[in-house]
Amino acid sequence: MAQNRNSIFEFFKTSQKAQFAQTQMIFNAVSVIQSRLTQTMLGTMTAEEATRMVLEKQSTFAKSLEMSARALASNKGLSAAALAAIQPIEAKTKANARRLSRAK
Repeated sequence: MAQNRNSIFEFFKTSQKAQFAQTQMIFNAVSVIQSRLTQTMLGTMTAEEATRMVLEKQSTFAKSLEMSARALASNKGLSAAALAAIQPIEAKTKANARRLSRAK
């Protein structure tokens, strides 16, 4: 009985972490999109930034898929897989938001 309570508690705790990481990712993504659209409209976007904007997604989503698959293969559960999947994307958007906010 206590094991079931602990596993349910861990499930909700991990789910909450995944939801929070997703929310942070969305806020950071909005900031990144706004910065890049502004650069595009003003004609100030560098070739490096344009290339990064296109190519970073493939590697980030591949890392996300890998981390999610590892969590599922380790039998950690769906909430752990969701958290593992969102963490690389959240980290990339956070780094981009930080970098682009300094570039101003």
